[in-house]
Amino acid sequence: MSQFVVFVNGPAYGSQHAYSALRFCQAAIAAGHQLRQVFFYQDGIHNASALLSPASDEFNMGSAWQQLNQQGVELVCCVSAALRRGVVDDQAAADIDASGGNVASPFSLGGLGEYVTAAADADRVVQFG
Repeated sequence: MSQFVVFVNGPAYGSQHAYSALRFCQAAIAAGHQLRQVFFYQDGIHNASALLSPASDEFNMGSAWQQLNQQGVELVCCVSAALRRGVVDDQAAADIDASGGNVASPFSLGGLGEYVTAAADADRVVQFG
């Protein structure tokens, strides 16, 4: 089976990109493929915000990404894109003198180098957004 890296540029809400990426990831795993990493870039990093709070009758993208991680999929956000958009972990919050981080577990902040390394080892890269 193939190994995939998924690249997400779309926010959790306001476009179809993140939801389509999530559904692709779920279908790939169900078909027996391996997901090496989901990398969030540009507005895609908003998927990692611990402050997402959809109404109880709306789809919860944050929870869905967390469930995907429980299947062994690494969720990495571009640190530069995240800092520009106010999505920071506790370490970055301390560096900028903010009161605390807002990156939801199990997302992590990383550089484009982490994406490049994962993409180089994958059979396919699929981008949404």
